[in-house]
Amino acid sequence: MTVRIAVLTVSDRASRGEYEDLGGPAVKAWLERVISSPVEIAIHVIPDGLESVRDTIVKLCDEDGVDMVLTTGGTGPSPRDLTPEAMQAVMEKELPGFGELMRKVSLEQVPTAILSRQTAGTRGKTLIVNLPGKPGSIDICLTAVFPAIPFCLDLIGAGRIETHETILKAFRPSK
Repeated sequence: MTVRIAVLTVSDRASRGEYEDLGGPAVKAWLERVISSPVEIAIHVIPDGLESVRDTIVKLCDEDGVDMVLTTGGTGPSPRDLTPEAMQAVMEKELPGFGELMRKVSLEQVPTAILSRQTAGTRGKTLIVNLPGKPGSIDICLTAVFPAIPFCLDLIGAGRIETHETILKAFRPSK
């Protein structure tokens, strides 16, 4: 069975074509390098804002039935950064450890990581994770949290992901 992943770039400028989306392609390339099982990855670019992010996530989860949504961008403190607020409106269960770990590993790189408001949660059988917008930060954060993602997908009844263990070993408790 092919796991379906939606990558959601949240950016006013990229959605208007004024700025090249670097975040979405960085997430997709990272996933393609690490995941060994069949996967379908679609990138969507939308403007910042509560309604745009909320409505797109709801559609991806409830109508399209994707297994995972990875957002990139919109998690800072600026007025248009409303991805965490949209997350609060759509997720059924918050998984704050994702954001805590992403801020921890990012803080080892830059002091401004404390300004990040990433989180994660579930909606039905979909895992939603907020990532930063910069490709270097995406790599650092995905490398930190992804070992737990395949087991999380198992627990919520989403599709099963396997990884190239020489690149990144997924953790699943022994039975």
